[in-house]
Amino acid sequence: MWKTILRRIILMIPQVIILSIFIFLLAQAMPGDPFTGLINPNMDPAVIEKMREAAGLNDPWHIQYIRWIGNAIHGDFGTSFLYKLPVAEIIGERALNTIWLSLLTVILTYLIALPLGLFAGRYQNSWFDKVVVVYNFFSFAVPIFIFALLTLFIFGYRLDWFPTTGSVSSDVVKGTTAYFFDKLHHITLPAISQAFLATAVTIQYLRSEVIDAKTQDFVRTARSKGVPTNKVFTRHIFRNASLPIASQLGYEITGLISGSVVIEKIFGYPGIGKLFIDSIVQRDYTVITALILILGIATLIGTLLSDIIMSIVDPRIRIQ
Repeated sequence: MWKTILRRIILMIPQVIILSIFIFLLAQAMPGDPFTGLINPNMDPAVIEKMREAAGLNDPWHIQYIRWIGNAIHGDFGTSFLYKLPVAEIIGERALNTIWLSLLTVILTYLIALPLGLFAGRYQNSWFDKVVVVYNFFSFAVPIFIFALLTLFIFGYRLDWFPTTGSVSSDVVKGTTAYFFDKLHHITLPAISQAFLATAVTIQYLRSEVIDAKTQDFVRTARSKGVPTNKVFTRHIFRNASLPIASQLGYEITGLISGSVVIEKIFGYPGIGKLFIDSIVQRDYTVITALILILGIATLIGTLLSDIIMSIVDPRIRIQ
């Protein structure tokens, strides 16, 4: 399996190169540039043109691309036109916040989805199953920005249980226990808001697989041997029913890292999603291209991670 993983990693190299070219060309196709916002009656156009020339924006696109990708290989994504700081430094700070938010969201998602999906499938057509089905309809139907705004208004502003912006209080000393709990307090409400709607697909997969597995021959054989019902569900049905969920785990982790744009914007959480939106609005090309490239690579890694998880969960499956 290790040889296959290494082969897959090598195959990712041309994929990343093609991805980087598309990213760079799309960023170049955006209207305006980082200096467009400086245009006003009091600004001399010649000054703006000199700034564009100094930044290399007047060079041919292939020259700009070679310069950008050559620096990116060495971890240098340039300097942000908006923040006047190295892009790698800005993304590094925001990425850590997004990773913590995504990690808590994944944990809450599976803590909610696994028992609901398992018991809904086990007790099919019961009142509990009907409640779970209604909850699933709700999760599919409600847009995340509406649900996030409701939770922010109710639990943030009305009840004042959670902070309404930021990732940590300014008066907390970094590295202390108080800092950790304060950071956890800030990410709890955004994580809960995202997790409640992210459970729908997992619950539906698990419920359907459990219902289907109950009629399989291996379950009837286990029952005929006198295996207790609880063991039948936990050791036989649940393990087989969890295969589709395991295959999606890698995608979910990378999807949450790149898909927290709405949550981070609504809650004013300083993560990758909010940075991405701000960079698009301000035409901060260096940050935009670096973020999309990093998230694209994360998606490729998520694909490989899903295959590895599948081979671990199910011994019958081996990466070929």
